[in-house]
Amino acid sequence: MNIYIGNLPYSTSDEELAEMFSPHGEVSSAKIIMDRMSGRSKGFGFVEMSDSAAGQAAIDALDGQDMGGRALKVNEARPREERPQRN
Repeated sequence: MNIYIGNLPYSTSDEELAEMFSPHGEVSSAKIIMDRMSGRSKGFGFVEMSDSAAGQAAIDALDGQDMGGRALKVNEARPREERPQRN
């Protein structure tokens, strides 16, 4: 199950994201999305969990939780939409 996590503090690392989800089940991968130009976090990321039930438990437990003074937005990730190429 692929999970979207939004409203993350900009200082959050991939490792911290994985640690946050690991009590709920096995984390296959955790990735903070970075801005290409600045190299800074965009404030959101994705976690891949091997089990759907564990993923849903993590969503239920972590959605709305406070992290660094910010309320997390956690839900199942939607498929990426194709966007037109920029010039």
